[in-house]
Amino acid sequence: MKERIGYVAWIVGVAQFFVVQGIVESAWVRPAYNWARNNISDLGNVHCGLRTWPESRYICSPEHGLMNGSFIALGVLLVVGFVLTGGAGGADGAGEAGEAGEAGEAGEAGEAGSGVLWRGGRVAVSAWMLLVSGGAGFVLIGLAPTDVHKGLHVVGAALIMGSGNVGLVLAGFGLADRVPRPLRRVTGLLGVVALLAFGLFLSGHYLGLGMGGMERVAAYPFLFWAAALGVRGCALRAGRTRAAVPEAGAGRARAGAGPSGG
Repeated sequence: MKERIGYVAWIVGVAQFFVVQGIVESAWVRPAYNWARNNISDLGNVHCGLRTWPESRYICSPEHGLMNGSFIALGVLLVVGFVLTGGAGGADGAGEAGEAGEAGEAGEAGEAGSGVLWRGGRVAVSAWMLLVSGGAGFVLIGLAPTDVHKGLHVVGAALIMGSGNVGLVLAGFGLADRVPRPLRRVTGLLGVVALLAFGLFLSGHYLGLGMGGMERVAAYPFLFWAAALGVRGCALRAGRTRAAVPEAGAGRARAGAGPSGG
């Protein structure tokens, strides 16, 4: 049950972020918000005015409070998801297997462990910790908008696009073998692409995407990965639940028929 809540937390966190982002963007009038010209954090700026860092643009976000609340909610739900889906080493695997055993499904015991995301070892532990720090980065940028506390905001952004993306790269090696190999490879590839984009963003090389576009290439892979893993985890657990119902019924039927057959 804990694991399922963790997966749902990832899905809800990412979904509410993009919904709120659309709402806050639509409140911009003069000028209109632009994904290429504006940073994501511009949506959370408290004061209207001209900003010169990292590029010159006028910012006025009437619904900045809603956006900053969404940043905080996203970060909290990401961290909650990592905690509830189990730390590296698969500590929750035994619990899942035990639940399956209580249901009398020996075959399901091995399958139940498929919800555990991480293998043991330093790489997995490092990946998990870095991804958790990336989630915490969203909380920090929500609490410290750029025009209120630039220093803390920059730290939060570095946690997301630096630590979080390094965590993705390591997660490509640290996810458990029961996670499909293509998904593990895509995880590492997303981290590499996002880190390269982060470097290009910092160096001012936007490759035609604009400042905001390159920032999104650096920041969004973490969110897409968490949402995809959440959807996959919920789907797997729902499938196991449906499969367990007829098996349990058949087991009870066999138990009831036993004495009469004797």
